[in-house]
Formats: sequence, structure tokens, C-alpha cells
Amino acid sequence: MAEGEKIIPINIEDEMRGAYIDYSMSVIISRALPDVRDGLKPVHRRVLYGMSELGVSYNKSYKKSARIVGEVLGKYHPHGDSSVYDTMVRMAQDWSLRYPLVDGQGNFGSVDGDSAAAMRYTEARLKRLSDELLGDLDKDTVDFQPNFDDSLEEPSVMPAKFPNLLVNGTSGIAVGMATNMAPHNLTEVVNGIVAYLDNEDVTIAELMEHIIAPDFPTGGIIYGYEGVKQAFETGRGRVVMRAKAHFETLPSGREQIVVTEIPYMVNKAAMLEKTAALVDDKRIEGISAIRDESNREGMRVVYEVKRDAMPNVVLNQLYKYTQLQSSFGVNNVALVKGRPMTLNLKDLIVYFIEHREEVVVRRTRYELAEAEKRAHILEGLLIALDHLDEVIALIRSSRDGEVARAQLIERFKLSEVQARAILDMRLQRLTGLERDKIVQEYEELMQQIDYLKSVLASPALQRQIIKDELVDIRERYGDKRRTSIEYAGGDFSMEDMIADESMVITISREGYIKRTPLDEYRSQGRGGVGARGAATKQDDFTEHLFVATTHEYLLFFTEAGRVFWLKVYEVPEGGKAAKGRPIQNLIEIPREDNVRSVLNVRGLRDPDYLENTFLMFCTEQGTVKKTPLEAYSRPRTAGINAISINEGDRLLDVQLTTGNSQVILASSSGRAVRFDEEKVRSMGRNAAGVRGISLAEEGNDKVVGMVCLSDQTQELLVVSENGYGKRSELEEYRTTNRGGKGVRAMKITDKTGALVAIKAVTDTDDLMIINKSGITIRLRMADLRTIGRATQGVRLLKINEGDEISSVAKVAAEEKDDEALEGLPEPNSTPDNGGGENLLEDATDTDLTSLTDPDTLSAN
Repeated sequence: MAEGEKIIPINIEDEMRGAYIDYSMSVIISRALPDVRDGLKPVHRRVLYGMSELGVSYNKSYKKSARIVGEVLGKYHPHGDSSVYDTMVRMAQDWSLRYPLVDGQGNFGSVDGDSAAAMRYTEARLKRLSDELLGDLDKDTVDFQPNFDDSLEEPSVMPAKFPNLLVNGTSGIAVGMATNMAPHNLTEVVNGIVAYLDNEDVTIAELMEHIIAPDFPTGGIIYGYEGVKQAFETGRGRVVMRAKAHFETLPSGREQIVVTEIPYMVNKAAMLEKTAALVDDKRIEGISAIRDESNREGMRVVYEVKRDAMPNVVLNQLYKYTQLQSSFGVNNVALVKGRPMTLNLKDLIVYFIEHREEVVVRRTRYELAEAEKRAHILEGLLIALDHLDEVIALIRSSRDGEVARAQLIERFKLSEVQARAILDMRLQRLTGLERDKIVQEYEELMQQIDYLKSVLASPALQRQIIKDELVDIRERYGDKRRTSIEYAGGDFSMEDMIADESMVITISREGYIKRTPLDEYRSQGRGGVGARGAATKQDDFTEHLFVATTHEYLLFFTEAGRVFWLKVYEVPEGGKAAKGRPIQNLIEIPREDNVRSVLNVRGLRDPDYLENTFLMFCTEQGTVKKTPLEAYSRPRTAGINAISINEGDRLLDVQLTTGNSQVILASSSGRAVRFDEEKVRSMGRNAAGVRGISLAEEGNDKVVGMVCLSDQTQELLVVSENGYGKRSELEEYRTTNRGGKGVRAMKITDKTGALVAIKAVTDTDDLMIINKSGITIRLRMADLRTIGRATQGVRLLKINEGDEISSVAKVAAEEKDDEALEGLPEPNSTPDNGGGENLLEDATDTDLTSLTDPDTLSAN
């Protein structure tokens, strides 16, 4: 051991703990975590400050990136050049930062993961927005600290006129902790801060009315709001992001999925490569080709769908297995006074405002000191001008400048600074005009000094300055939100932003759906040949039509016995001549299945409504089942079993009832049975049901319709396939037990053809009849007299040879008198029991403006 050395035994555990803590704190404070005040890590701050000192501001020419990197390395950041260049590159990428701070010229990488060109090839300068971060650095607004070799000073934080941490976000991995902060829209953030400045007690929920959600530079969709809400409230949350996609139909009839925006931080090229591998491995089925058609105009990724695949199902597979859906784990950890803290939305705003208050106070003090210095000099100049001759004589008689300065101080009680200013004054300043300028400048300075003193004395005025500066930045740099929000189940709904309007919902036999405003239809008289419906395929025709309001739920029941859910406002809108969109693009109905009944209900969260409302099912083989609506109140994307269907049978109709209705079933052989709904006990969702009517053994007899009535004043209308029909009083159909063969509802002959529909009607109803060629006609029930149930009826519609009626429905008659409308029920006030199927024609050129009660058709 050398002389003077001393060995001190130390516990290795204590030494390791102390050394590791020192290392971790160094990484946390000096490398990985941003400062809550300006949202910058040290390397970002040094790059921006180095560029500012080099003079590459937004209105100056570009300089080589290598020159900038060398400046930062040599003066402020003693690390590898790649760390500096990579930082500058990221601050120039508009897909990495919501509001880029560096203006890059050259190859700065791509969203496909391509790296930037070498620093010797690229050039850069500051963005104009960066001036708002760096502005007022020369006014003693922030503390400076020595650089790594104590030869220069660098700012410890930027003045930051806007909340860069909230606006651009950041990510970083420290020792024992990490940060991952999402970017937000500048306009929304400023609005939120202004709301806080107006009311310091504002809650996070109220702030969220202004700052709605993160706004990612690559756009996309935020799927579900619960994670956003949790992140705003606690500083931690999981935000699910989805690509923005739509469907396009090629001239050949094949469909393709087109993606125009992808989730934040997703490498597009790597995502497509992984997707192709999943398609090859059969993990994703239904894709025939993948093309990247992106160009400088924008992103466009095309997934071509096979003919037998459903685009909506394929898209859901892409969301499930690829990065078309990914999550952003929000972890708002930032340095607050040198200590890492997890911050919620309000905390981020509060600490930013505290920083801005300090900056405004320090800037005001600096400007006040400078103004007072200048005023002090001007006071001396004014004294000299007031005693001009004496001052000139004193200076001329002095041996040198020092003597003149001393005599001026002694004679006029001036300070040394004032005396030097007088001696440095040019002869030009002795003119009368120059004297007036000095006086004017002095008066303006005194007003400025008074204002600056009032600012220092008034916290309210300081906050008003902060607000004015933020509003100015919002006006100059603010833009629209890029990322849209899709509220999932359980989130608050978008219904508040959607007008509650009545729409005609139409569904064709081959499964095309649309919603159309009521005012696109007109009425016709009985006996006409009708109007041409929507353009459809040769073998297709509109089968379901009814009215629902945009805020209601649609329940789709298929012939296989499954039920699917959809909000009315989620149905694409189309004109009366539009074909609509395939239902498979909206809900996952198998191609071999068909929608048989569609109900609209006012909501699925009202216990009172759910418990007192039932669904009455009817199959073609005469089976009926009653189940409470509550069993179908939990929507699932893939649908659920609504009823168990026996082999060879299929679901015919579903209607809403109150539990006390009369049920009438009619068969194609012309017979009908009437029984009390109470005869059918309430069953579970998976039950198959009980016998409702006994069908004729000969021929292909089947059930053609079901009517559920609570209003005994209505009459029954029956229609045959060759266009014959009639009205009969309800009393003519006696009440029996369910399961019987029933009574004659119509005299069936070769002339009439088989029975195709049964409806409950009144004089205030209209009848809409649709045949398979797409022809529709609307009849007034008041024009059709009541006759006996055993007759064959009258001709309702002219049927061309080879054609036949496909479906029939009733609608409310057109009302001209406002008073007459007052007696009609409110939409969905109670389940409608008017009876009939939901089978109506698209009926273009047919007037539905009189459909004031959506429930008139909801139970059809």
C-alpha cells in the first residue's frame, strides 16, 4: 500500500445500492424523462438551443445536419452523434410528432420504418413553432446551468409558450420507470387551459369537454373511450387505436378493404409483411391480395377480399391479428421540480401554468429593469438638453473626458451612467426635433413602467397575459383533430351529437340495407300498377321496410334463429333509388342465413321496459315462443342464439308484445288460429317453443304470418299471392287454444292463389303491397270495405303473368290535420301490437311522410 493511502472496508450491498441509485437518478433526470414544464428531455432541449444559437431559425436558410450535430456535440451534449441526429430527425417527422419542431430538407425517413439519410446529406432548420418554445430566452425567464466543461451555459428549461408535453407527448425508458405520453390537439389543449384559467376549480370531467382525447399524427380511430377517461383521470390508461378503413366495390363486383390511416407508431411495411405471413398460414382467411398504393398524396393500403368472404369479417380478423388495431399505454410520468411523478390531465395543466407564471414574472421584471435603465438615461439627457449651453461650456473647459464626467456628476447631480450617456451623445441629438423624440420616448417608457409594475402586482393580469398568448398561438398554429373517436359499448354514446330523426329502414332479399328520410315518398290510389322501386339485381327485391328513429336499436333475427344488434344511426344513409350496403358489412351474418324480422327498440338499459316487454317468435312450421326482451339486452358483435330451430324449419317472424296480447297465426292454406298470448308461457332464450297452429297434412302448407293484438278494435286483412285481399272483423275469428287447425281466413282458389300475408288494420292505416318484380303500390284501408272471412276478397293489385306478391305491410295513413296527429302514440312509448311482418318494399316514389309512429312498424 502506498504511503498515505488508506483502505476503508465497505459493505458491497450498500455500495451497489448507492451506486445504482446514483446511476438511476442520473438516467431519470438527465436522459430519459421529460420536464413537465417544457415537455423536453435534455437532448431535445440541447438540439433546439444549439440550432437557435447557430442561427437556423425558420426564416433563415437551411444548414447541413452534420453542422448542427457538431455544434450540439461540441458545446452541450457530450454523447454519440447518432443520439443527437436521431433526436433531430424524429423532431422533423410529421408522423412521429403531432407538431414537428424541426424543418427537415432531404430524406428524413418514412412511416415504413426507413431510416433517414446520413447527416452529411440532409439539412435542417427550426420550425416556426419552435420559436414559441425558445422565445424570451434572452430575458432572464429561465435559469441557465453550466455545460459539461463549464465553458458555456445552457438553459435548464425552455420558456415554452405552449404546453409541448401535452401537445407532442413523449416516450422514454429510465431505470425502474418509464414514460409514454400521448400527443393531443393544440386547439383542444389551449381551450382546456383557458377553461382552467377561467376557473381553477374546474374538474377533469369538465376539462375533457375541451380536451376530448389524444390526437395522433397518423390519424386513425380511438376505439373505446374508457381507456382515455382513465388516462386523463389517473395518468395511466390503455388507449385502443384502430386503422381507418372503408369498403370499396370493384367493377367486377368484388369488394376490397382500403386503409387510409394506421395507428400511431406502427411500421406500415412491417405490418403488411406480417399480414401476408398470416394469410399464408391461413390464420387470416378471405384475402386474395394485399397492395400498398400509398403515394405522396396520402396512405392507401388495399386488402382484396375473396368472392365468398365477408369484408366486415375479414376486417375484424385484421383488427384482431395485425397492427391495424394496437394499443397505446398511457403512462404520464414527468419530472416535477427534479422528481418523477405520475400526472393526470389537470396536474399537467397546473404545472404548465405555474411555469408560465414564473416566466411572465421574470420576463416582466427583466423588461421593467431595462425600461428603468433606459428611463434613467433619458432623464439625464433631458437634464443636459435643459442646460445645453452650460453643459457645452463645461465640456469644452474640461481637460479630458474623465474630468468632464466628474464635473457633470457634481454640477447636475447625475449618475455615472447618465454622465457617460451625455458625453456619448451625438451633436445631432441637440436639434429641437431630436429633443422632442427623447421626450416622447421618455413618456412612453414611463407608461410602460407603470404597466409592468401593475403586471407584477396583479396575478390576475399575469394569467390574462398567459391566456392571450395561448389564444394567439391557437389562432396561428391550431388545426382540426386528425384522430376520430369510436365509442364502444359501455362508453358514453355519440347519440348526443346525432339528431333523433325518423328514418325508413329498407332491407332487400339479398341483404342490402339503408336508411332513407321519410320525405322521399308519395302516395298512390288503389288499382294502379305502382311505381318502380330501388334498382336491385334481377333476382333481388326489397323485403323489409319499417320506420325507426336514429337513437333506437335494431334487432336482426335470422331464419336460423340468431339475433344481431345495430344502432339505427350506424346504418348507411341512401336515397330512395340507392341499393344500400350489404348487411354483412355491418353485422356478421353468415352468407347462408337471411334476415327474417327486424325490430327497433328504444333502448336496452331500462329495466322497466325490458321486464314488461316480450318477444313472440313464430316459425314456418307453426311453432311459437315467448321470451322477455331482457334476454336480448346485452349486444354482442357476433350475435347470439335467439331461438332453437328444429330441422327443416326456419324462423318466420318476431314481434314485440306486452304479455296480454291476442295472437293470430295464418297458414298458406287459408286458415287462421286465434289464441291468448297467456297460453304461451315465458321461456328461455335457447328454448325451441311450443305448437302454435296445426298445418294441413296435404300440400306444402306453412305459416305465412303472425299478428299480435292488444287493441281489439282492429280488423284483420288477408292477402293472397295473386293480388286478392279482404278485411274481416276480428270477432269472426273465434278464440281457441293454441295448436288447433283454426278457421277459414280466405277461400283459396286457383284464381286467388295461396295466402301470403295477414295484417291487423284500421281505417287510419294504409297498405303497401310489393311483388317480386319490384313493383309497389300503396292503398288506403278506408277504401277497402269489410266483408266476411270465408269469401275470396277483391283484387288489390294487378299482377303480371309469372309475377306474384312477395310481401305486404301496413303503414299509418297520411294525416293532413295536425289535430289528428295528436292522437297517435309517441314513438316506442309501448310495444306495438298492430301485427304483421316486417316485410315491406323499398317503395321509391311512395309517400311515407305520414309514418309518424315508428312503432307502427317496429313490431312488424
